[in-house]
Amino acid sequence: MSDRPSPERIIGDPLRELLAASTPSAEKVEIYVDDTYVQESIDQLDRMGVDAVKFAMQHSLLLLKPDALVARVVEPTLTWLADNDFRVVGAYRVPVERHLARALWYFAWNIASPERRRLADLLVGISEVLVLVVHGQEGQLPVSVRLTEAKGATDPRKRRPGELRYLLGRHNYLLNLVHSPDDPADVLRELAIYFDEGRRARVIAQVSTGADRSADAAAIAQDLYELAPARSFDRADALARLLSDLEQAQFALPPELDLDTDAGCAQLLYSAWAADQQLDPWSVIVLGSYVLPMRTGTRSQTLRPVSAKDWLEGRS
Repeated sequence: MSDRPSPERIIGDPLRELLAASTPSAEKVEIYVDDTYVQESIDQLDRMGVDAVKFAMQHSLLLLKPDALVARVVEPTLTWLADNDFRVVGAYRVPVERHLARALWYFAWNIASPERRRLADLLVGISEVLVLVVHGQEGQLPVSVRLTEAKGATDPRKRRPGELRYLLGRHNYLLNLVHSPDDPADVLRELAIYFDEGRRARVIAQVSTGADRSADAAAIAQDLYELAPARSFDRADALARLLSDLEQAQFALPPELDLDTDAGCAQLLYSAWAADQQLDPWSVIVLGSYVLPMRTGTRSQTLRPVSAKDWLEGRS
């Protein structure tokens, strides 16, 4: 059964009608109709004479996070996109900080643990990011839905050969390298999160030409690599670096710590944080991503992620 709004709910309300065409989630329609980011994108597209629904159907966004830059995976990502019939029509260097991360994941971070939020704040301090706008031919699925399905799950255990996250090979829950919006409604929202009004106008104008910008993406990646030196994703390497930092600071570890266990490594981080020790951020991120809790209890997400199945059922 479709969870799309009934016609009675959207008649006479153009914004709800537009959103109902952009997502199969009735709950998302009701939330996004009052979302400032969504309103900004739709209003600007309208003023520029661009059909917002068509734009959001035919385009998606792909965020290559700081961990993707550290892992040096921009080039294989560009190859994967081309091999999977996605064309890069825009590539942009975007500064990030804790508020941008909270805006992007606002409807999911209510279930993130305090530890996960702390690690994410460290991650956005590593470097700026690369945001790609990708284009594809509209078919049964919008470009955003198709890209999200092909990208692979956040949970490494659910990733499959052929998916982007599987190909990139960093099988970690937190350090998942890339992010993309679930559906066209999310494309509209994230467009206004990444870009202010002036830059957004230039982005919309540029990507609407459909020209391939893969070379731009590769060039920006080389600049960003200078800010984010390649580092190890190995847990043992991270632990060794942190122990060295603590030894240099003459910080006495609790004697009962068993650093061969997740609990012992987690306690090392908690103890160092409690004492306000200055630690190598990347090593904290890597070790923490393996040993710290990522979710809180049984609390539910504000919005359930949209899948290809949801989209197809919403159109049936």
